[in-house]
Amino acid sequence: MQFAVTAYDYQDEDTINRRLSNRDAHVQGIEKLVKAGIFLSGGAMLNEDGKMIGSSVHVDFNTREALDEWIQNDPYITGKVWEKVDIREIKLVPIANILNGQ
Repeated sequence: MQFAVTAYDYQDEDTINRRLSNRDAHVQGIEKLVKAGIFLSGGAMLNEDGKMIGSSVHVDFNTREALDEWIQNDPYITGKVWEKVDIREIKLVPIANILNGQ
């Protein structure tokens, strides 16, 4: 099941420090998801001033429960970087199939 996950950062002065202190663990988790074929795309969301205000990702988990488990254990949740998370089931355009002429 494919999902779009939009996570909004806490809006306080210390969020950037919490983000930086949890970044390595967060990225290590993303790398595992990439290698497993679960993480499809994503990155930081920026405001008009170029400041990070959250994250947006596309993932492909077998179940919604598996997605929820990942989110609840992500260092950006446990480290209080992400305050609000919006999850939507999606169906991405099959770009690889299009590029391969299928």
